[in-house]
Amino acid sequence: MEFGDWNLKFLIQDVMFKKILIANRGEIALRVIRTCKEMGIKTVAVYSTVDEESLHVKFADEAVCIGPPASSESYLKMSNIISAAEITNADAIHPGYGFLSENAKFSKICEEHGIKFIGASAEMIDRMGDKANAKATMKAAGVPCVPGSDGIIETFEDCKRVAKETGYPVMLKASAGGGGKGMRAVWKPEDLQNAWESARTESKAAFGNDDMYMEKLIEEPRHIEIQIVGDSRGKACHLSERDCSVQRRHQKLTEETPSPFMTDKLREEMGLAAVRASEYIKYEGAGTVEFLVDKHRNFYFMEMNTRIQVEHPITEQVIDFDLIREQILVAAGVPISGKHYTPKLHSIECRINAEDPYNGFRPSPGVITTLHAPGGHGIRLDTHVYAGYAIPPNYDSMIAKLITTAQTREEAINKMKRALDEFVIEGIKTTIPFHRQLMDHPDYLAGNYTTKFMEDFEMKQDEE
Repeated sequence: MEFGDWNLKFLIQDVMFKKILIANRGEIALRVIRTCKEMGIKTVAVYSTVDEESLHVKFADEAVCIGPPASSESYLKMSNIISAAEITNADAIHPGYGFLSENAKFSKICEEHGIKFIGASAEMIDRMGDKANAKATMKAAGVPCVPGSDGIIETFEDCKRVAKETGYPVMLKASAGGGGKGMRAVWKPEDLQNAWESARTESKAAFGNDDMYMEKLIEEPRHIEIQIVGDSRGKACHLSERDCSVQRRHQKLTEETPSPFMTDKLREEMGLAAVRASEYIKYEGAGTVEFLVDKHRNFYFMEMNTRIQVEHPITEQVIDFDLIREQILVAAGVPISGKHYTPKLHSIECRINAEDPYNGFRPSPGVITTLHAPGGHGIRLDTHVYAGYAIPPNYDSMIAKLITTAQTREEAINKMKRALDEFVIEGIKTTIPFHRQLMDHPDYLAGNYTTKFMEDFEMKQDEE
């Protein structure tokens, strides 16, 4: 954003929101509140009864209880959230990530009530939320896509035909899927029918939809996403990449930027492909275009997330850019600069979850009895927890994001090791020991990892 332009300054003053309700909880709600305060915008927190003592409730200008602990009766209860916005006179809603952030119905309801949804339109969420439709759209935009079915596979006979045409190994995916649900890798024809039936059953149970599509299974894949921002004028820019390949059961554990696998040529090609995708659909807001990249550095469109990402802080750190602020500005109708960004530094994020890494990452809710946060140059901690805080069992187990930033990858890793050593959380189990061991793993240190990395990772018991 070029703030030297006085006309732009006056535009921002004229169109800016007066009060934003944050339809989320925990660290992302607190993250949005902080930027709103810096922008002079009033905030409204919503919370379930079990979250009454959360920091996002304490730091907001107003707070409204929207229901009991169950997400379905609180953070997913659209009528309660809209009512909270109306009684507090909020003129916009920021959904954060998760919950209702990619819910087309909620986006539409906000529009019908004259409340700006700081995210994608209902049409855009519908268009990109269904993976099969998204793939067809990206093909039309000229973005490289993984070979496979053209849309939904209707019958098992079609499934067999597409698998043969695509060539094994293949991956069956739920069209409405996410979080690894409804996905099956198939390496030989005799395993296809069992994978087809089990994937459909799982997808139906998780999403109420058993539509499946198929893609070529990319061997030795890396999961690399491009951060984009688009405005209401159809212009988009990219803010470089994030490598999210260290995952467990399709859930990210740590991310970094720039990717150690990236080259200048690949960054330019992927960045322009992401911009092309965004401008083709006239995308408005912050989002990510996610790619699978094979060992030969061929890249293929995987999906588009029409919201802010958990790992957005590492992008902010390496290019000195507030993505939440940009989201709000774009939602208010302010144009983007159109500039593409390249990382100036190196940044790593470790997701700290209330889980026991020595016991299959089993959830570990409970009361935090002691907390000592790391500090120093190049350390950022996004969290909503504190000593005495009770972590409820009702929600995602992530309780903090530890981010280190330095001139080089080696320096960022060394900072992370030091920060993890300083980070003390007692009363519950956390994934801090896992990240300590990860930062010493020879393949991670060499940048030699794929999405299969965790399949061979074993915790060393003597590190506890």
